[in-house]
Amino acid sequence: MQPMKTTTLLTRARAGIRDHLAPLAKAGYRGLHPHLTRTRLAVFGATLIAVGLSLGGLDRAPPAEAAILTEHQALVLPERTAPVAAELPAPTETSAPVAHVTPPEAWDGVEVKRGQTLDRIFRDQSFSVGLLHQILALDGDTGKLTRIRPGDVFEFQRHADGSLKRMRYPIDETAWLVVENGVDGPSASRVARDMHIEPAEAEGQIESSLFMAAKTAGMSDAMTMQLANIFGWDIDFVLDIRRGDRFLVLYEKIYREGEYLRDGDILAATFINQGERFQAMRYEQDGVARYFAPDGRPMKKAFLRAPLNFSYISSNFNPRRFHPILKRVKAHNGIDYRAPSGTPVYAAGGGKVIRSAYDKYNGHHVFIQHPGSIVTKYLHFTKRTVKQGQGVKQGQVIGYVGATGLATAPHLHYEFVVNGVHRNPRTVPLPKAEPLTGDVLADFQAQAAPLQNRLSRLESASLYAARE
Repeated sequence: MQPMKTTTLLTRARAGIRDHLAPLAKAGYRGLHPHLTRTRLAVFGATLIAVGLSLGGLDRAPPAEAAILTEHQALVLPERTAPVAAELPAPTETSAPVAHVTPPEAWDGVEVKRGQTLDRIFRDQSFSVGLLHQILALDGDTGKLTRIRPGDVFEFQRHADGSLKRMRYPIDETAWLVVENGVDGPSASRVARDMHIEPAEAEGQIESSLFMAAKTAGMSDAMTMQLANIFGWDIDFVLDIRRGDRFLVLYEKIYREGEYLRDGDILAATFINQGERFQAMRYEQDGVARYFAPDGRPMKKAFLRAPLNFSYISSNFNPRRFHPILKRVKAHNGIDYRAPSGTPVYAAGGGKVIRSAYDKYNGHHVFIQHPGSIVTKYLHFTKRTVKQGQGVKQGQVIGYVGATGLATAPHLHYEFVVNGVHRNPRTVPLPKAEPLTGDVLADFQAQAAPLQNRLSRLESASLYAARE
């Protein structure tokens, strides 16, 4: 009797499914919301599964029953039309409101042309000149708008009637000067620009010159000069540089509003010159940033190794040198730095000018007395910029390269005299500066440690790549 009972139940289940699906087939789902259709099918499917389970967990339908299900599945495939609007589900209280984002107003830019004034720009833009006079009188920042230059850019936004709504101008590298023209008249404020700093690395090996090696490493000329200035108290970057010298630099790249602006400061650097390693770390103390060696000794010393930056040196220190003009052996107690006429010359150290004059041998020349019975001499200037008795600071421009006096070409003749004895500027021991001590030294070393580690990793990676 059991098989008969099972057959009867299956027959009734099929009949029930047909009775519920037949209206759907006849309507072809036209006008029915897909959610309602899926719900009804889900109920029927669940009923069928329940029947199957009640019959003893049938695994699959016999062939005849499978054919019936396939026939009914075909009924749900006709293309659906768009649901009737009345049947769309109403929004619930938890539905998120639709956000309406107002796009930012565009700025119209005007570049200042040669001879053009802000008054002329306002007239060209059909803005009130009277309003401009009110703007210029607002504060010190707006008052500077009378001194604009060709290439500067002003940006404007307008009211619906075409009158000025807002104006902005880059007052400096980091801020906009923004002028709002409201119902109460104009007002001005500084608005910070979006500035972003990213760390960068560079490493290179000198083949022909420092500048070429730095350019290959992706460094700007300004960054190269900054590197030379840091180590300029220890290395003569004209005379001492050799092929195979290497450098590694950690520095900043500055971005403004997402675009690269310029290079920033060097954070740390290593320079290997003729096998000797020099290293410097940037450290800020009392708001002033300076560079120190890892032991806390300042990179800045009492004297620069070379008093100018130039292309090459024409003559080294030579006590028995054949003079090209006098045609006889004459002591050459210094170094000749060959450079284009007009190249600025710096005081190698701080001191007092004891001579600033002209004669037929030395041409325009300057002598400086420094502490420690040291005198430095600078000859053959085309022009002097200091007077006798004047105090000078290290790095101050004291004259310009020329060919006055007994000179065959534009160059600087530089002498270093200690206690009345000429010394070779290249090799003379220079006075050392006092190092950091105590808590300041500990703070410096704590800040310098990660920079040193990063330089070491960069150098290791560079050496490994060179061996590959």
